[in-house]
Amino acid sequence: MTNWGYTLMTEQSGPRELVRYAQAAEQVGFDFEVSSDHYSPWLTEQGHAPYAWTVLGAVAQATERVELMTYVTCPTVRYHPAVVAQKSATLQLLAEGRFTLGLGSGENLNEHVVGEGWPAVDARHDMLEEALEIIHELHSGDLVTYDGQYFRVDSARIWDLPDDGVPIAVAVSGQKSVDAFADLADHLIQVQPDADVVNAWKKGHGDPARVIGQIPICWGPDKQKAIEQAHAQFRWFGGGWAVNADLPTPAGFAAASQFVREEDVASAIACGPDLDELAESVRPFLEAGFTDLAFVQVGDEGQQRFLDEAAGPLLEKLRSL
Repeated sequence: MTNWGYTLMTEQSGPRELVRYAQAAEQVGFDFEVSSDHYSPWLTEQGHAPYAWTVLGAVAQATERVELMTYVTCPTVRYHPAVVAQKSATLQLLAEGRFTLGLGSGENLNEHVVGEGWPAVDARHDMLEEALEIIHELHSGDLVTYDGQYFRVDSARIWDLPDDGVPIAVAVSGQKSVDAFADLADHLIQVQPDADVVNAWKKGHGDPARVIGQIPICWGPDKQKAIEQAHAQFRWFGGGWAVNADLPTPAGFAAASQFVREEDVASAIACGPDLDELAESVRPFLEAGFTDLAFVQVGDEGQQRFLDEAAGPLLEKLRSL
């Protein structure tokens, strides 16, 4: 049985709107909700970047049933891992056990803002490994002193901890990161429907393990307008992780995506009113072994209409796949 999620896309909506969408997504029947955690949108056309943790605190109080998750937080540059450990514990208490801490190695777009530079990819993975160790130690409730290559923690303790802890999911990209993180996380986040990575994680981690992914769609009653919206808001999507992780600004993403055509976006993102087409776009993720898949409805314009008119029937089709 696959769990179906809704994405609180902080790059394309303001904080009050996101809380309202979260309530509507719960009411329509989504199983979980994930929130991006950005300091900047990818493109200026998206126009938003509220603080995800404040939004999630409000969402935790405005909802009752849906699971919540960061997708994903980088605990290494903009945030010290000791701070991530504290705020994730607090959010778990507010959510009454519905929260999963989704972590990843981050993007230059968001992390460079604190003036600490942007490490090379190998260093980023090593930093994430240290951060995971620190978060685990602090979530034990013990007094923690940690002296690593990248991080120090000096006599720190988290005083408000949930009894059942905070599940951790981590984004991985290949065998090397599977080997590094399988013992440090409960669940796998994977941005592509790569069955080899999923199987390697399950082999190294064992079942049951959740495999959590995300897929953009652009529902709308007019297919061409939906394609135009997806192109305006999500043309950066085609760059791939290796490119997207290193670009520093929305201007960089605009330059990198200037030659992406509407037809390129339409071939990568299911657009328009056909719910069967939207539902079938998840097939590669199901075949790769994903257990949880969150949808991004591209664009703030029409978001409420999507939730009111399309999300319920779409969920029915997804659950019958």
